[in-house]
Amino acid sequence: MARRTDSWDESDVRIRPNKKGSRPRTKDRPSHDDAVTGRIITVDRGRYTAVVGEDSKNERVVIAARARELRRSPVVAGDFVSLVGDVSGAPDTLARLVKIQDRKTLLRRSADDTDPIERAVVANADQLVIVVAAANPEPRTGFIDRALVAAYDAGIDPILLVTKADVKDPAELLSNYTHLDFPVIISRTADALASGIDARSDDGLSARLDSAAVAGLRAHLDGKVTVMLGHSGVGKSTMVNALTGAERATGGVNAVTGRGRHTSSSALALRLADSPAGSWIIDTPGIRSFGLAHVDPDRILRSFPDLSPGIENCERGCKHTATAVDCGLDDWVADGHAGPTGPARLASLRRLLGTDPRLEAQETKELGSVN
Repeated sequence: MARRTDSWDESDVRIRPNKKGSRPRTKDRPSHDDAVTGRIITVDRGRYTAVVGEDSKNERVVIAARARELRRSPVVAGDFVSLVGDVSGAPDTLARLVKIQDRKTLLRRSADDTDPIERAVVANADQLVIVVAAANPEPRTGFIDRALVAAYDAGIDPILLVTKADVKDPAELLSNYTHLDFPVIISRTADALASGIDARSDDGLSARLDSAAVAGLRAHLDGKVTVMLGHSGVGKSTMVNALTGAERATGGVNAVTGRGRHTSSSALALRLADSPAGSWIIDTPGIRSFGLAHVDPDRILRSFPDLSPGIENCERGCKHTATAVDCGLDDWVADGHAGPTGPARLASLRRLLGTDPRLEAQETKELGSVN
């Protein structure tokens, strides 16, 4: 039987229904004009805790889940975000996080100096307090230098806090940074002080922190968002507890390995006690590695202002490595322009540039001894 073709029209066409529904696709996204702004204070297993209505009578804590379109976008402590849905903060409610607002600063790191993947640490910080112990665990200039590079690269002001100065004089450590302009706070602990501030020590026992050190650090914190960064066991969370009145878990140092024990698993933003609005401290987990793969070598060099003028006499294309011919940095240091610690500072810079295998190996060894 011949098929009829001469009288077909639109009514003869059968449209197969879409198995996923008949709703047409669109690239238009909701504007979320009703969204409220929250400050992320911690992230835990896909749940984001935010403060909404900060410093108002209606301030509340809201738990949110990230919208599907943001699943590839990291949300970290310090972020300002837009929230929709149930933003009442009532128990057992869940809002939806639909936007990460523009960041003023972003502190980043990589797993190591060869890892191309950036890891956001905290957002919108004004200051970075680099916490090291004068001893137990032993301080490493490599870690301090890496943290300084990350701070300068992010546009964040650094502060150096040296704890346990009653155990060992930190003068030798600090001599490496006499040419740099940033605050340095020295803290003594335990029975070395006649008076102090009650706090929970790194071994979990009652201790007294150096009241002068707490006051000296606090003078830099009012009205600002400050990140505390350091290896486990250096007294970071102990200082946070003294400044905020919180009871952040602390951990001591293994007597055999000399390494700190991790007690904080996620970054947590805490309000500075009795301080102006906007005064926050973000306590971070103990850092095991701080890679700088995301930082351009030229920006690393600019983070060493005591050395960077020396490159003016370098040949074009100089990599400033230990094997570079006629590198101006060698003459700059040899002539004393970087002070007595110039050779050590130059070695540290070249380790961060990651071009000398011998120096890279030494840097890895130093960082590993405090992990």
